[in-house]
Amino acid sequence: MGRLVELLTNARRGLPSSRTRLSTAVLIAVLQRSPTAVVVAQSGGAVAASTAGAVLRCAALAAASLGAVDSMAGATLLATTLTPNPTGPLPPFVVTVGAPITPLGFTIANLITIGSWKVSGTVPPGMTLTTVQPNGGSLTGPGGGNLDATNATNTLTTPLLEGTPTTPGTYTLNLQGFWYGGESGGPYGGKGVSSVFSFTIIVSAVAPEFTAQPISVEVAGGTVALSAAASYATSYQWMLNGSTPVTGATGPILVIDAGESSAGSYTCVATNAVGSTISRPATVSVSPTEDLGRLVNISARSQVGTGGNILIAGFVIGGQGTSGTESLLIRGSGPALTALQVAGALPDPQIQLFSGSALLNQDDGWMGSSLISSTAATVGAFAWTDPSSLDSALVVAKPSGAYTAQVSGASGDTGVALVEVYDATPAASYNPTIPRLINISTRVKVGTGGNILIAGFVIGGSTARTVLVRASGPALNGFGVVGTLPDPLLQLFSGSTVLASDQGWEGDANIAGAAASVGAFSWGDSATADSALLVSLPPGAYTAQVSGASGDTGVALVEVYEVP
Repeated sequence: MGRLVELLTNARRGLPSSRTRLSTAVLIAVLQRSPTAVVVAQSGGAVAASTAGAVLRCAALAAASLGAVDSMAGATLLATTLTPNPTGPLPPFVVTVGAPITPLGFTIANLITIGSWKVSGTVPPGMTLTTVQPNGGSLTGPGGGNLDATNATNTLTTPLLEGTPTTPGTYTLNLQGFWYGGESGGPYGGKGVSSVFSFTIIVSAVAPEFTAQPISVEVAGGTVALSAAASYATSYQWMLNGSTPVTGATGPILVIDAGESSAGSYTCVATNAVGSTISRPATVSVSPTEDLGRLVNISARSQVGTGGNILIAGFVIGGQGTSGTESLLIRGSGPALTALQVAGALPDPQIQLFSGSALLNQDDGWMGSSLISSTAATVGAFAWTDPSSLDSALVVAKPSGAYTAQVSGASGDTGVALVEVYDATPAASYNPTIPRLINISTRVKVGTGGNILIAGFVIGGSTARTVLVRASGPALNGFGVVGTLPDPLLQLFSGSTVLASDQGWEGDANIAGAAASVGAFSWGDSATADSALLVSLPPGAYTAQVSGASGDTGVALVEVYEVP
């Protein structure tokens, strides 16, 4: 094949075969630069993805097309190859609105040593064009804009199109190579220019698809929040009993005041240019009871360091119309986690309870306390089986106010620890005048894999409770927190099921209003990378998981608020 390429090339140029050498190994190496790229071929009007093998089969055609020489106002038409279609325009790349794509690309190789490439056209909105050159140079352009740039190299590898397209349409990019000067030891001189290689990106749309469905709830009154999310949606409309549009309910979150007039079946209609999709129905019912849905537990597991990297769980006791004190069990587990197959547990956890900067209570080793073990059994905490372990706990009664439970290594030791705060009020004696947990929060450094932030909480009682769940990363910068999580992804789980998720709250008015009503610190009214969820949840156990959306790491705060 190498000899064939040489003969074809030199025959087209009128040169003796000894003057030019190009091996198929070099060509195939070029073709294999992006082995994972998706190559789209068109056949009979249908678009299908070819395999890497199909790309390599183009090598023979590419070899046959090498060495074309034309005269263009004194310029030499450069010998080039275009993969995967060396003999004509590229077939279109087909992508879908709202679907993140695997980087698309191809290779154009200029057989002359020195050259530059000009890229022009329009990048689909939501996508980015990035070409990476062998010499370390690059061309980049934002989605939705025109790109016209050059960079010296003899090979344009790809360009890569990355991102999530947002706008349907047909977009075209044009690439042209230039050559100046002469190849060392070769016969060429003057100015050369390649053909213009064009390729088309078709961004197709699909009807919305629901990724989170609204949840049916029974409430005792107060605020109800139904939440839904649909991929590719450009607008939403909530409907009552299938036919009545809910006035002003044109976002993914529906907030209503629970009452007899608001009871019924709700659906969410998500729409885009292709069509509409209807969510599953969610029933809202009202059932007067004094056994209100309420937060009864928070737990968070994290790597405990030293200094500012200890484990801190905050909570607020209160509630409208309440008075007196609330009984609490607060635990810091270290050695007890070993039985749960947790590696690297904190050897000697110390737990301290603060109100502001005032230390109220502390413990360093529970000493097998019968009060602690019986209270843990009452609230459903997992059992500590070793009375001599260095795990720590407190049983206290506190009035309304804000508190923090801090877990650290008593001797400066580090490791994984679990902090838990339980409402220890006996369920049979609870009534709405007894103070309860109305806010729980945890701040830790978020890593990757098993070191993301996981905060568990439990809703007790017999009715649903509306909660605001927030994951603050950039919002912490205003408090002087160093190394915050740049792009927090918030996911809400029930067991292994994802109920809802958010990446960037987008300045949602319902989120901002709920935050103001519960006294949460303000994120302002503009979109930031911080994430939040507003949703009504039936009694049960949940986890709020915070991670870096792009694998980023840093300090984050997760908060769960009761919304009255």
